[in-house]
Amino acid sequence: MDTRGIDQMLGELRASSQVAAGKTAQDAPAAGGVEFGAVLQNALDQVSAAQKEAQGMAKDFSAGDPNVNIQDVMVNLQKANLSFQQMVQVRNKLVTAYQDIMNMPV
Repeated sequence: MDTRGIDQMLGELRASSQVAAGKTAQDAPAAGGVEFGAVLQNALDQVSAAQKEAQGMAKDFSAGDPNVNIQDVMVNLQKANLSFQQMVQVRNKLVTAYQDIMNMPV
């Protein structure tokens, strides 16, 4: 199981708590050397690439390309749809976590 994303999130939360406690962000330990923003951007790029590939295949199929069959088009469209839905759920969880943290009494 890949826990880099979870470790990164915990590192970000630790850094935020240290900043809130009056310490600078430079005093906070690095969270495994991976930045949360970079991981999130990479995931967004992968979702975007999957959607573009599926749309391209659908366009090729509708143009009559003999190398593209309907099964591959439908599978890629469903994969792109699922990856987008998963990204929306991750966004919803991040927003909820942010709201929970902001509503905590200090």
